Amino acid sequence: MVKSLLNAVNNMFSHEDLGRLLLRLLVGGLMLFHGLHKLIGGIDGIAGMLVSKGLPGFIAYGVLIGEVLCPILIILGVLTRPSALVLAFTMVVAWLLVGIGKTGTLDATGAWAIESIVYFFIAALVIAFIGAGRYSVAPAWK
Repeated sequence: MVKSLLNAVNNMFSHEDLGRLLLRLLVGGLMLFHGLHKLIGGIDGIAGMLVSKGLPGFIAYGVLIGEVLCPILIILGVLTRPSALVLAFTMVVAWLLVGIGKTGTLDATGAWAIESIVYFFIAALVIAFIGAGRYSVAPAWK
């Protein structure tokens, strides 16, 4: 009885390509909000952080690639693996700029202070490893 129930549930949810699509929509869609905020509000804050670390401020424009262009490509399933790797790299840079001092701390609600950075980093790596799947705009470019 239990075995047949488990088999039925496993068969019902055995849709790897749908899982890949949902993951792409989640990661790309949520990261796109961060990118749109920077697209609308500007990247001056990030440029200032880079300059304070002795780096040229123009590097801040890279955030638009990592948080706008790559999420759109991930959602569409176009150049998915390279886009996911760029997104993962963007999260490493975000950690180095704003999260490194918070790595061992909790925020006001008790969550890990760098939880969202780690979430996007790991999820981007997962997408890079598993690819876009069948449900993508350009399956040949996945």
